[in-house]
Amino acid sequence: MPLAKTFGLFMLTALAEILGCYLPMLWLNGKGSAWLLLPATLSLTAFVWMLTLHPIASGRVYAAYGAVYIATAIVWLWRVDGVTPRWTDLLGAGLALAGAAVIAMGSRT
Repeated sequence: MPLAKTFGLFMLTALAEILGCYLPMLWLNGKGSAWLLLPATLSLTAFVWMLTLHPIASGRVYAAYGAVYIATAIVWLWRVDGVTPRWTDLLGAGLALAGAAVIAMGSRT
């Protein structure tokens, strides 16, 4: 799978995972109705399904996905929660993505 396609799939997977966890949190904090659990369930189902779309389900894939998840969570913090990321947040996400790139490039034949 080309690197750009894999990265895009990782981003969609991360969004599905974050949304699937965010919606129940809104309900539990009294900021939404229990109906939020339905799209949350669908989102988490999509998250699990998207993880199966990678040709090799291995520790490398999940390690690289973890880095994309970290970066996506920082963007979510900024855009959805309205919290400006600190330089340390951006540095940490950048380091995680750099590590994911090393893993991805190292596993190419």
